[in-house]
Amino acid sequence: MTLIEIIGFFSAAIIGISLGLIGGGGSILTVPVLVYLLGINPVTATAYSLFIVGFSSLVGGLSYAKKGLVNYKTGIVFTIPAFISVYLTRLLLVPALPDTWFTIAGLEITKSIGIMVIFAILMIAASYSMIKGKKKIKEAAEEVDTVQKFNYPLIIIEGIVVGALTGLVGAGGGFLIIPALVVLAKLPMKEAVGTSLLIIAAKSLIGFIGDIQSGGDIDWMFLIIFTVIAGAGIFIGTYLSNLIDGQKLKKGFGWFVLIMGSVMIVKELFL
Repeated sequence: MTLIEIIGFFSAAIIGISLGLIGGGGSILTVPVLVYLLGINPVTATAYSLFIVGFSSLVGGLSYAKKGLVNYKTGIVFTIPAFISVYLTRLLLVPALPDTWFTIAGLEITKSIGIMVIFAILMIAASYSMIKGKKKIKEAAEEVDTVQKFNYPLIIIEGIVVGALTGLVGAGGGFLIIPALVVLAKLPMKEAVGTSLLIIAAKSLIGFIGDIQSGGDIDWMFLIIFTVIAGAGIFIGTYLSNLIDGQKLKKGFGWFVLIMGSVMIVKELFL
C-alpha cells in the first residue's frame, strides 16, 4: 500500500470523525478523497460516495431516532420524491451523459470534469452555510407552530432537486435538507437534523442500487473497508463531541471546504 493510499484511508476516519463531531458536512469530502487521493474515476467515486454517505448517515440517524428526534411523517413526505429522483438519476441519467459535454475556448469539458466542477460548486455552497451558521434557520425553528403545517408542493420540489443533485455528484445535501425541514415542514432544529440524516441515508442507498442495476463496476472489498473506517470515525467523533464544542469547529471546517472547492475548480478547468 502506497503512502497516498494510507492517507486516503486515514481521510476516511477524518470524514467519519467530522460527521460525529459537527453533525454533518464531512461527507462533502468523500468524493475528493476518492478521486484525488485514491485515484478513482469521478463517476465511480460518486457511486461509492452514495454508499459511504448512506451508511454513515444511517448510523447517525439511528442514534437520533433512539432519542425520539426523528419525524417519520415528514421524512416520508420528503424522501419519496427524493429517492425516486436519485434512483432515476443514477440508473438512467448518469450512464447516458456523453463523455464530452462541450468545448469552450479550446477547453474540452468532459463528463469527469463536469461532475467534479458541479461537485466543487456544491462544496462552496455547503461551506457558505457552515461559515454563516444557522442563525436564520434557528429563528425559523423558534417560530414552529404547535400544529405542524406542510408546504407539500415546495417539499416535493425540494426533494426532487436534492435527489437529482445527490444522484449526480454523490453528496448527501444535508445543508439543503435541514433548512427545508425547518422552514417548509416547521420542524424544531434537532428533529430536523435527525430526520435529515435518515432521509440522506434512504436516498443515498437507493441511488446506489441504481448504480448496481446500471451495471457499475463495484470494488466491494475496498468500499466496505473504507465505509467501516468512516463508520468507526463517527463513533470517535461522537465521543469527542462530549469534550469539544463541534459548532465552534464548524466555521473553520467551512473555510477548509471553501478552499478545497475553489482549488478543485481551478485544477479541473485551468490546470
